[in-house]
Amino acid sequence: MTDNERIIRHLYEVAEVQDSAAFVKLFADDGYFYDVSAGAKYYGQDIGKTVDIYATAFPDMHRELGNFYVTDDTIIVELSLNGTHKGPLVIPAGTIAPTNQRIQAPCCDVFKLKDGKVEFFHCYTAATILFAQLGILGNIGAVLQPHDGAGNAS
Repeated sequence: MTDNERIIRHLYEVAEVQDSAAFVKLFADDGYFYDVSAGAKYYGQDIGKTVDIYATAFPDMHRELGNFYVTDDTIIVELSLNGTHKGPLVIPAGTIAPTNQRIQAPCCDVFKLKDGKVEFFHCYTAATILFAQLGILGNIGAVLQPHDGAGNAS
């Protein structure tokens, strides 16, 4: 196992224990997290919001890691996001109230590292599968509650 793979495995461990501050520390000063399916990029301390959003919506969130593909400073990970939707799920379009449904959504993450820090993390969650598992895919507009951009209902 390479040092870079160890760093990424540690990043997932930190996310599992929902430690957003430690998660942020794994990124370079100019690093970012890109939630591709949501169309949202996070920089600086806001990177921790990505851990907090899922921890709130899925308090029992578990990331089941699959294949790792490592080439120098680039790491690709196939995984699934598993949990029960017990809290509000804040996405850029609004907030999805808890459905109490279980998810096991496929995901593919792409990382670029430099000097032991994450330069970027692109997360490709299969959002259509996740929404179908929540039971809202065919009616997502009806279940979204508007929010003020910070996740507060408006």
